[in-house]
Amino acid sequence: MTLISFVVPAFRVQGYLRECLDSILGQPVADIEVIGVDDCSPDASGDILDEYAARDDRVRVVRLDRNVGLGPARNAGLDQAVGEYVWFVDGDDWLAPDCLTEVAARLRDTRPDVLLVDHVRAHWDDTVTRSAMEQVFPEPPGAVTFRLVDQPETLELLHTAWNKLVRRRFLIDIGLRFAPGWYEDVSFSYPLLLAADRIGVLDVVCVRYRQRRAGAITRTRGERHFDVFEQWHRVFREVDRLGAGQLRSAVFERMMWHYLAVLGNGDRIAPELRPAFFSRVTIEHARFRPPGGHRIPDGVEGLKHRLVAAGRWRTFSALRATNRMGRIVRRVFPPAGIAARAARDLTLRGYHRAELHRPLDENLALYAAYWYRGYACNPAAIYATARQLAPQIRGVWIVRRDRVHTLPEGIEYVVAGTAAYHRMLARARWLVNNVNFPDSAVKRPGSVHVQTHHGTPVKVMGLDQQRYPLGATGMDFAGLLRRVDRWDFSITSNSFSTQMWERAYPAAYTTLEVGYPRNDRLVTATAEEVLRLRAALGAGLGEQVVLYAPTHREHLPRYRPPFDPQRLLDALGPSGLLLIRCHYFQEVDRRARHPANRERIVDVSGHPRVEDLYLAADVLVTDYSSAMFDYAVLDRPIVVYAPDWDAYRLTRGVYFDITAEAPGPVARTFAGLLDVFRRGEAYSPAADQARARFRERFCALEDGHAAERVVRRVFLGEPPA
Repeated sequence: MTLISFVVPAFRVQGYLRECLDSILGQPVADIEVIGVDDCSPDASGDILDEYAARDDRVRVVRLDRNVGLGPARNAGLDQAVGEYVWFVDGDDWLAPDCLTEVAARLRDTRPDVLLVDHVRAHWDDTVTRSAMEQVFPEPPGAVTFRLVDQPETLELLHTAWNKLVRRRFLIDIGLRFAPGWYEDVSFSYPLLLAADRIGVLDVVCVRYRQRRAGAITRTRGERHFDVFEQWHRVFREVDRLGAGQLRSAVFERMMWHYLAVLGNGDRIAPELRPAFFSRVTIEHARFRPPGGHRIPDGVEGLKHRLVAAGRWRTFSALRATNRMGRIVRRVFPPAGIAARAARDLTLRGYHRAELHRPLDENLALYAAYWYRGYACNPAAIYATARQLAPQIRGVWIVRRDRVHTLPEGIEYVVAGTAAYHRMLARARWLVNNVNFPDSAVKRPGSVHVQTHHGTPVKVMGLDQQRYPLGATGMDFAGLLRRVDRWDFSITSNSFSTQMWERAYPAAYTTLEVGYPRNDRLVTATAEEVLRLRAALGAGLGEQVVLYAPTHREHLPRYRPPFDPQRLLDALGPSGLLLIRCHYFQEVDRRARHPANRERIVDVSGHPRVEDLYLAADVLVTDYSSAMFDYAVLDRPIVVYAPDWDAYRLTRGVYFDITAEAPGPVARTFAGLLDVFRRGEAYSPAADQARARFRERFCALEDGHAAERVVRRVFLGEPPA
């Protein structure tokens, strides 16, 4: 028999859902099922659920034809559950490794109606905050059960559904369902505890409660937070129905704590709604106050209770303002800062600030790529298309002084760090980059920042790097998020990238999942153009051109994969030509810079456009580089050479197992790489099938019109097709 049915509702959680499902399905307990509920999610959440159901028969999917909200979505999953216990886990949270062993043992030993488990709040900066479990139960009850009337302090634990496992038969017998609206956990959790005869507590951290920086209800302002009042009305109706009058005072105290917590949260209640919310709390206080009185907290919290009871909004508001002012003073007057910068930099910064007060240049678009290295990547493709479709917009490139010579003829540019640079950076309406602009770039009202990115991620990025500190040395994650907050648009090439960027860079930008503009050229290039590119690189007719393009190891900057160009060339045979392109953060290996066979081993690390190399190559050899996703657009053989895979995934972190879902043969040693070419495995039917699956997942949007879609949406303001 199935012990636990996990009900996982999914709505706009595509960036987190895989981690949630993996954390459940990877537990060392077999008798479970997962019921994923697609609450008519507009993102890829439903597709992710289908993907997991296709490969694991423990997963079933319920598809709702309209968005009903978290509570009704949980009900839909509950109706399909067959397990002895039900655990409602939100799609953006995840379970602690191996926690299910202890959960299952406690369920079997005590057979509770409700089992409460511990959790931590997992913040975006990779810090965690403990729950109130230790304060509520300084001496955990262990393997015993109790009724709420015997331990009413249980009400002080967080009132969520996901920190409770509920016996399904008990839930059916008491007829308890989730109510619609926000704060649906309130009218579920408290009646559940009131009705239970056997409550158990497991003081083991089982749930990691994700504190989302953007997109969470608890960080969304609006009138829907007034739903909390009706949810508490339902709780008190259950108090009366169950004859639990002896607990009315404890429930009332918890209600007041909750109301004041919501009122005091500036991320929920906007200033103009605060007086109305306070008035409702005053009414609720009078309506549900126990006849025999109740416990009033000490200190400031007790003062708040008294002010609510008296309806003293102005005094209450002044008290809050006083507390806020103390926090502001501490923030505005920190300890002495660093010394002043050089006089020239101060002058330019002052000039930049002055320019920020001048009007935006409504026809100016600034472009940049790879930290001002020159004309390249997605921004270059967007620039070229904008010149055709929006010629009224003046496009200017930012470039380092030492890279000016790399710009194509006719490209207007400004040198980074000059007065002209600061003027344009302050006044441009559009700013397009494949990395972040510096902190001096201010997000002005009316300006539009476009983050194009520069690859589909294999390795973890953004906030996810906090879990892999060796690859994030020196990263300022708070500063990163300030830069991400400037984005208006984030361009992605596939659904997978959209999902990963959403969790790595949480903010309020709009995602344009349109394909990568830089890959348009791979689709539209003619056979004549390919022949010209091959000839320019020294490739004759009938030669097999292999491009080797490894990625950088941030955590091991001196690492070089085992690679002997001459031995690989020997394996290719007399018709082989080897192109070697190192990552732009690396120097090319000396053996490649000074090869014994200069004509057939070519260092192309300095080539200005990697797309030219893709078009010229017959085969790509790479490791964890995003090059594979772009090259796959050409539908040509790809070989993954991953000699340090085990170390890389553990220290640098990855989003998926590229050795298991590769676009072609995988070699874990250099000898294995040589065998791939000697045996012709790159051209085998198995390689074709693997590449077809890879292309379907990652290249479906690459039709040659990605840049056009970006220009029409961003510059011309046309609605999405």
